[in-house]
Amino acid sequence: MTFYDSLETRSPQEREAWLMARLPQQVVHATRKSPYYRDRFAGFVANEIKSRAGLASLPLTRKSDLMELQRAAPPFGGLAATPLAGLSRVFASPGPIYDPEGRGQDWWRFARVLFAAGFRAGDLVHNAFSYHFTPAGFMLEGAAHKLGCPVFPAGVGQTDMQVQAIADLKPAAYVGTPSFLRIILEKADEIGADVSSLTKAVVSGEALPATLRKLLNDRGVVVRQAYATADLGVIAYETPSEEGLVVEEDVLLEIVRPGTGDPVPDGEVGEVVVTSFNADYPLIRFATGDLSAVLSGISPCGRTNVRIKGWLGRADQTTKIKGMFVHPSQVAGIVARHAEIGRARLVVDNPGDQDRMTLHCEVRRPSDELQAAVVSSIRDITKLRGEVAFHAAGTLANDGKVIEDIRKYQ
Repeated sequence: MTFYDSLETRSPQEREAWLMARLPQQVVHATRKSPYYRDRFAGFVANEIKSRAGLASLPLTRKSDLMELQRAAPPFGGLAATPLAGLSRVFASPGPIYDPEGRGQDWWRFARVLFAAGFRAGDLVHNAFSYHFTPAGFMLEGAAHKLGCPVFPAGVGQTDMQVQAIADLKPAAYVGTPSFLRIILEKADEIGADVSSLTKAVVSGEALPATLRKLLNDRGVVVRQAYATADLGVIAYETPSEEGLVVEEDVLLEIVRPGTGDPVPDGEVGEVVVTSFNADYPLIRFATGDLSAVLSGISPCGRTNVRIKGWLGRADQTTKIKGMFVHPSQVAGIVARHAEIGRARLVVDNPGDQDRMTLHCEVRRPSDELQAAVVSSIRDITKLRGEVAFHAAGTLANDGKVIEDIRKYQ
């Protein structure tokens, strides 16, 4: 097995010590260079944040808040640590949310991902990610160049021209969405073009169902997934073992209970929270809004970093009940009032077309007194009436859902 570098095969203990040594330095850097973090972490001693417990004491910064923060303090909400004049590019994601790119090769850290997918120096890469507004095209191009791979900047759309370019140039590799790769292959069949040079691909930006993976593999294209955001770059990536996604070496990942910043035990589904060690854009405890869970053990491919299950849904499960919004943080607030409750799940239904919410709670010793107290807490915190149902510990679904809306409308 060939690895990108020795960082991938360190012992977990060595990696953790390395991350914890860097953590206080990054927090100090953020509080000195970023106006947002200077205010956000006021009251904390930055150079004493040197453990996961210390990190968990810091407040989250939510991706969902970026648009409002940037409106108040353009262009980056005060989060960037490098002035605009010191950047290489500025991008826009839907919202819009503006994302900086600093100077330097492979700023988004995708080279490791491409290498794990078999990309090697000299491979021509057909890049079908967008170069317009969003950073995806440049994310992958910078990584390919770091590996010594030339790039055809195809961008999105114009399927006939994409097929023609592949037939003429015979690239070995593809980067883009998996659905567009399928469209390209089907268009090639339709017009009788030879695109068999494509044998490997890194895909992102959407789900890769097992049926689509098989279809692409059957066409001779080995597909690997990458999990990334426009703010953080790479978070985790698939390796030849295809057993979960290995966390990228230069990020510190937590899984927290939705609606809170509290880390959950390994294996429990929760929200992905990332601390990056990027000097230009030092995102610390950045809550992505995505759900995932840590997989136990080390990847069969030999890489020793933590693995996650991949994307398992959205953490923001806010719903409207009888004209009132109910948030996961409110469910967390109810649970926090009662030490007897373990995991909880608010289920919303509408029998007889009337909204009803029931808080399902795992408890060891149910009682009428506890039930009455929880009902009262629901009313206090949500301003709505709610019912309570008790369950044995470990019986509620481990899927990260804090609010489940199962209402049906005729």
